[in-house]
Amino acid sequence: MRGGPDDAELARRAAKGDSDAFGELVDWHAGSARRVARTVLDDPHDADDAAQEGFLAAWQAIDKYDPRQPFAPWLLRIVINEARDLRRRRVVRTTTSIPLSVEAPGQSPEAAADAALIGDRLRVALAGLPERQRMVVMLFDAEGWAHAEIGGLLGIPDGTVRSELHHARRALRQSLEGLWKERS
Repeated sequence: MRGGPDDAELARRAAKGDSDAFGELVDWHAGSARRVARTVLDDPHDADDAAQEGFLAAWQAIDKYDPRQPFAPWLLRIVINEARDLRRRRVVRTTTSIPLSVEAPGQSPEAAADAALIGDRLRVALAGLPERQRMVVMLFDAEGWAHAEIGGLLGIPDGTVRSELHHARRALRQSLEGLWKERS
């Protein structure tokens, strides 16, 4: 399972009130927590809020963590629950975020526009997947988790993880297929 230098020891120290130890856990797992929350929520600010709420809930429940088990799945389950709760509570927003356009050094304007188009299409395609498929794709392809690790986190069998990954990738290929034809 993915984890920090010694998650179990840091969690033990945190359970005894060592906030610095918990801070190390937060530092180590913050990126994964935000990415997982982002797969549940469409808004990066909401995802950051959910990750923060998840860390707060984990800090409050750290004494319930079993150090014999991997820390990351325990934490990410909390973050996923916080993200789902936030999604249920949030009010429909009337604003949209303004995309940032930053040109990479040495990249032509055409290449930058192509990259932005591909990124936008990929985000739309991912958003169109069911939540569990988005989660599986993100954890497997972006985070590098194994099928068994993902199954343990999501509470589903390895075979279901493989099936969800297959269906998600097929749907993404179909969604992005037109993009390659447009660019030819």
